[in-house]
Amino acid sequence: MKKIIYTEKAPKAIGPYSQAVEINGTLYISGQVPVNPETGNMPEGIKAQTEQVMKNIGAILDEAGYTFNDVVKSTCLLSDMDNFQSMNEVYGSYYKENPPARAAYGVVKLPLGALVEIETIAVK
Repeated sequence: MKKIIYTEKAPKAIGPYSQAVEINGTLYISGQVPVNPETGNMPEGIKAQTEQVMKNIGAILDEAGYTFNDVVKSTCLLSDMDNFQSMNEVYGSYYKENPPARAAYGVVKLPLGALVEIETIAVK
């Protein structure tokens, strides 16, 4: 049975989707943009935005009883591939050992004018 995961510690969905869905020991986290859930604002710069995205993902993982160690796949979307290395520095600090599989894509535009969006899959 699928379970909808929601926490006030991550941004509310800006469309008809859930922050995350858990089914059969797998957690699917929707793409997270760098909105600070307390202020509703986005920080400036790719490193600060990536940090906020990872905090949002961490809050959802925690709410569902998972950790970054349970993450098996991420998809990173960047509005400018020139930001790839800077995003990687912050992203990599969350996965120092045994990082998950990952894809990274440059896209034309992201919601709310974000520089980065990351979706995540975790398994128990």
